[in-house]
Amino acid sequence: MTTLMMILGIVVFAFGLLVSIAWHELGHLSTAKLFGIRVPQYMVGFGPTIWSRKKGETEYGIKAVPFGGYIRMIGMFPPGPDGQLTARSTSPWRGMIEDARSAAFEELKPGDETRLFYTRAPWKRVIVMFAGPFMNLILAVALFFTVLMGFGISQQTTTVSSVSQCVIAQSENRDTCKKGDAASPAAAAGLKPGDKIVSFDGVRTDDWNKLSDLIRSDPGKNVAIVVDRKGQEVTLHATIATNQVAKKDSSGQIVEGKYVSAGFLGFSAATGIVKQDFGESLTWMGDRVGDAVDSIAGLPGKIPGLWDAAFGDGKRAADSPMGVVGAARVGGEIFTLDIPATQQLAMFVMLVAGFNLSLFLFNMLPLLPLDGGHIAGALWESLRRNVAKVLKRPDPGPFDVAKLMPVAYVVAGIFVCFTLLVLVADVVNPVKIT
Repeated sequence: MTTLMMILGIVVFAFGLLVSIAWHELGHLSTAKLFGIRVPQYMVGFGPTIWSRKKGETEYGIKAVPFGGYIRMIGMFPPGPDGQLTARSTSPWRGMIEDARSAAFEELKPGDETRLFYTRAPWKRVIVMFAGPFMNLILAVALFFTVLMGFGISQQTTTVSSVSQCVIAQSENRDTCKKGDAASPAAAAGLKPGDKIVSFDGVRTDDWNKLSDLIRSDPGKNVAIVVDRKGQEVTLHATIATNQVAKKDSSGQIVEGKYVSAGFLGFSAATGIVKQDFGESLTWMGDRVGDAVDSIAGLPGKIPGLWDAAFGDGKRAADSPMGVVGAARVGGEIFTLDIPATQQLAMFVMLVAGFNLSLFLFNMLPLLPLDGGHIAGALWESLRRNVAKVLKRPDPGPFDVAKLMPVAYVVAGIFVCFTLLVLVADVVNPVKIT
């Protein structure tokens, strides 16, 4: 049964991946057609075509390898300086440019002269190229909101899970009291597992982070603590101790290996599934976007560890880069977890949402052949033309993005090598959520 559920999870993730890719390309397709650009093909996947159907002037299809997709727009690059396709060159770099330019015009038909991508105003080209990643962002936000406000997420609550009997510095990494350790304020006050703290020093709260901040800010103070104990409110009194506790960042997350001197009550908070309101959901998503940006910026620094995990005996870090294969494996693993089906579904939706957020951010990098590279080219063209207009100089014309194709091939080569490295690591030393 476990193997069957694992396979089911992988299949469902593959379907979610296809939907995400198709949704991305739909953004490009719809805006291209809106601006009158001819689109001969809309394809989900790469490699051999396994199904296609032509509707109007566009062929819609699915290809065998579901690791991407594309739409083909005519006239992605302008012609050469003479207005024609430049003749073949013996230079390999020049050949790359000419090949890209030729591909942009290979499906040109009579009447298409006014339907070329490069002839559209820069702001229209920006919209066409931005629409794909933006569709992934929309889907990610919708899925995140569905989970956060509909299912809830696992987080610490104000309910007591266990009570420390003494004051132990968290940096000591022990849970056994030694002779001479002072009694914890929670134990001295009579706090019990199962108590739900509803008020601290006159401040009512059901948010763990807020309660934690209140405790940390009042070392040495005698406070009243109101708890809900089996349906009845009981008032306890405690003098907050001073202790070395784990440092928290601005979003309330624990900073590993960092400690500060702060107020200490002495209990562990129980975790539970808590639904978020709209404001909390926005804050949570903002934090995740920040984390994702930091992860992308930190990718080069993670390559040595990834290499060691793939080809050496290194341990695969929990925050290690993960590819489609690794994500599919995690999707399968989610379906094998011994948790309620609703939590499995919520975790799976979160996985797909995170994948779409990564697609958005990654595609916005200002590098060809990514969408962000074409956006950067259109913005540069707009800047050049506006500067020329202000200075009353001749219009410099379209920016020839094709000249950047050698750089695009180098970038694509780096991406391919990185993808293969991640693939090997995902197979031989995968990230595991259990």
